[in-house]
Amino acid sequence: MSKLVINAQGTTHRTTERRACAHRTTNHRPTAAVPPAPRWARLAAKAAALSTVPSGVWRIAFGFGAPLGFTGATAAAFAEHQPGWGTVYCVALSALAEALSFLTLGLVRPWGQVVPRWIPLLGGRRVPPLAAIVPALLGSAVLTVLGMEGLFGRWADNLATPDAPHGFAALVMTAAYLPLVAWGPLLGAVTVDYARRALRWRR
Repeated sequence: MSKLVINAQGTTHRTTERRACAHRTTNHRPTAAVPPAPRWARLAAKAAALSTVPSGVWRIAFGFGAPLGFTGATAAAFAEHQPGWGTVYCVALSALAEALSFLTLGLVRPWGQVVPRWIPLLGGRRVPPLAAIVPALLGSAVLTVLGMEGLFGRWADNLATPDAPHGFAALVMTAAYLPLVAWGPLLGAVTVDYARRALRWRR
């Protein structure tokens, strides 16, 4: 008789566990259910993250006083603060740009769907898709407009000033900043793919 009672209790316990698991699965779908990013999106995200590196390197060298082609009053004005607070500004601006571009990788990596556990207070929480999609689309629009504006006018106007770099120095500066033109469109493409995958999963 005691064996029957024990067996009955074990069966009831296992049934309860199965129901609890089913309930958790129904109400908390795993993050793994989100389709992975396609290869083109992963490559585009990496390219976006790298697009700020050349200008960052150029800017940091400039901030430490490297001779990069500026002359006249402009060069003299820069020389007063580089090295100095101008160095801090250039390094901070480069670090900020790289950090923002690095966030593009979150749209194709798991840490863009669930906050890493090592982050205080928010670790382990799901990232609401719109919290990533809306800022990324806005950023993409702003960056694309700025990139097109520079590509089709402002950059040439800046280089036409007498104190601006000329010749080889101008080519180096242009090559360093040109990848930034691709940042906005790349971010937009990756964001659209992320929205397609994340919002479809929610439905």
